[in-house]
Amino acid sequence: KILYFQNNLIPKLENLGKLKKLEYLNLALNNIECIENLEGCEFLNKLDLTINFVGELTSVASLKHNVHLKELFLMGNPCTEFEGYRQFVIATLPQLKQLDGKEIDRSEQIQALQDYPEVRRQVLEQQQAYLLKRAREKKEAQKYLEKKGNKEKAEEKRKPGFDGRWYTDINTISDHGKNTKDKQNNGHSEEEQDHKVIDEDEMNKSFWEEPTAFTPESRLETHRYLEEKRKIKEENKDKKQKPQRMLINAEGRVLNVNEPKIDFTLTDDEENNQIVLDLAVYRKLIKSKESIKMGRK
Repeated sequence: KILYFQNNLIPKLENLGKLKKLEYLNLALNNIECIENLEGCEFLNKLDLTINFVGELTSVASLKHNVHLKELFLMGNPCTEFEGYRQFVIATLPQLKQLDGKEIDRSEQIQALQDYPEVRRQVLEQQQAYLLKRAREKKEAQKYLEKKGNKEKAEEKRKPGFDGRWYTDINTISDHGKNTKDKQNNGHSEEEQDHKVIDEDEMNKSFWEEPTAFTPESRLETHRYLEEKRKIKEENKDKKQKPQRMLINAEGRVLNVNEPKIDFTLTDDEENNQIVLDLAVYRKLIKSKESIKMGRK
């Protein structure tokens, strides 16, 4: 009876016709531009399309067949800025009791029906102007994506290696040269890492500070950007290697590491002149695979 799909990137209403008993549908904060395909939701009582991109106000006529629809929310949509928006919706959907949280009284409904021909003409003109604007926005968004794709390809071509570094066959250099080269590479890699962090900060700053229109395309682009940042963060997290464990120090002394964090007790049994090590090994550990090596301190 109730469906919550708010705060997603849903671009179109579809595949809801079989939900005949659905009473409340919440699609706030999505990318919907047209009201459609809800005729099959026979018992739909409340529809929330707050902060979407509905610019085709005439598409509300598709809700005429939803005779049980009492509440409709369209706040934050481009169509709400049209002159005569409220009167048009009230006249088109006489079954409504509330529009954008405000009750519709009988006198308002009668007035809306009387003014409908003129209001409809105004709405159609404004809607046509908006649709032309949307066509331009889509074209600009397509150009932006193409430009961004070409820029990324150019950056990939500029990289000398698969991760942006030059490589030398290590088999062709001497041990001394190898050590020198390693030091140089480490220095360069640290410097490159610093530059990379600075570049990422600048890119992040420029992305969020760049003024853009609030459109379905800009919402998608923001989502893609955040998804890329998340993937990069996860990749860098996976790349972090554990430091190599030092088992024996420079003096040859064996160090206590206990990497698996196994519980143990070390008891000095003076009566029997022995030291007892009680090690809590794993229950499923095969005893034949266990080995103990003793050495002097």
